[in-house]
Amino acid sequence: MVRVHVESYGCTRNRADGEIMEAILVRSGYELAETPESADYVVVNTCAVKDPTEKHMRERIKELIDSGKRVIVTGCLTHVNPSAIDPRVSGILGVKSIDRIAEAIDVAERGRKLISVEGWRERSIDKLELPRLWKSGVAFVVPISEGCLNACTYCATRFARGVLKSYRPELVVRWVKEALARGYREIQLSSEDTGCYGFDIGTNLAKLLDEITAIEGDFRVRVGMMNPNHAIKILDELIEAYGSGKVYKFLHLPVQSGDNEILRRMGRNYTVEEFEEIVREFRRKVPGLNLNTDIIVGFPGETDEAFENTLGLVKRVRPDKINVSRYSPRPGTIAAKWKQLPGWKVKERSRLLHRLRLQIAYEINRSYVGKTLEVLVHGAGKKGGTEGRTFNYKEIILDAGEPGEFTSVLVEWVGSMYLKGVIKA
Repeated sequence: MVRVHVESYGCTRNRADGEIMEAILVRSGYELAETPESADYVVVNTCAVKDPTEKHMRERIKELIDSGKRVIVTGCLTHVNPSAIDPRVSGILGVKSIDRIAEAIDVAERGRKLISVEGWRERSIDKLELPRLWKSGVAFVVPISEGCLNACTYCATRFARGVLKSYRPELVVRWVKEALARGYREIQLSSEDTGCYGFDIGTNLAKLLDEITAIEGDFRVRVGMMNPNHAIKILDELIEAYGSGKVYKFLHLPVQSGDNEILRRMGRNYTVEEFEEIVREFRRKVPGLNLNTDIIVGFPGETDEAFENTLGLVKRVRPDKINVSRYSPRPGTIAAKWKQLPGWKVKERSRLLHRLRLQIAYEINRSYVGKTLEVLVHGAGKKGGTEGRTFNYKEIILDAGEPGEFTSVLVEWVGSMYLKGVIKA
């Protein structure tokens, strides 16, 4: 029997795509291999959001082929930069063609190569209508839409995912109910931008959250990244939906820059002031909010003053976590054609912001020492011990705990990135 291993990189959305392909492969009579070494074929479900990520994808594909594996490439790289894919691969599928994964291997077994990288205009599939492989665990990813309504000048992901296609609320709710019935206790709502969910089908994220939290049972919902220009349109409804005890008090709101001129050049369609308004309202009405944001340093045109404005915003807003990225030009984007900043300057700014973010994160986390928090236990942690998530989705390492249980934990130690605690008797 032909054995296949699926490797998914990047966002939770990609992880869900990987589980869809695994389910299709099993239904088609293929055996899933736990490791690439034990597989005849390896499906590399790629990410291409940054240049370093793309480089890693290229190296991984080459490494597998050189070791004698037959490789099928899927994911965003097939759209963003297909020329980066090793010509020796056995098949290439775009993000809208993952339902053809078994066909791609069938074709490869006959000595030919299936290449299907249709864009969203040519082919659109409703991925919630496709099967998923159910794995053991506490958290389950539920995609709520694909694509977005933005046109950021630096982003190549939109070339792969296309414009917004929201999945029907009843389908999302059906998957949530099925996941809960199978023992999952955390639902991760995933999308390129959860903030614009439903704008194309006459609904919105707040209404979807209300439907999900009305489901019986003790579980938690983690809402994925939302862009400020869409979140602000439904702000009052959204904050009210966050009032449910079933929704993690976690807000991933990427600002990208603290300078309005840079935001304009990025095509972000909001201002620093609007970002701060959203944060202010959430914090006023959602106690204990865990604010995560993203910032790109070294974007073309970022002056010393613009970078200082970003540092000033960070000092004012004090996010719990900042994902710092050094700007890297992506093929086909507008910003890639503009004059780039010197690499040394980008690195210097990245280091400054990185130090500041760690300092602020530690100062915020230090306030949790001695507090007792409700925690959902996830299981074995990457840092040792047992990992869990607090009411606001902060990572906490425990001395014990059964995956899937809710328990009271006393926080005894904190770092910049996570907390440590003991379960209270």
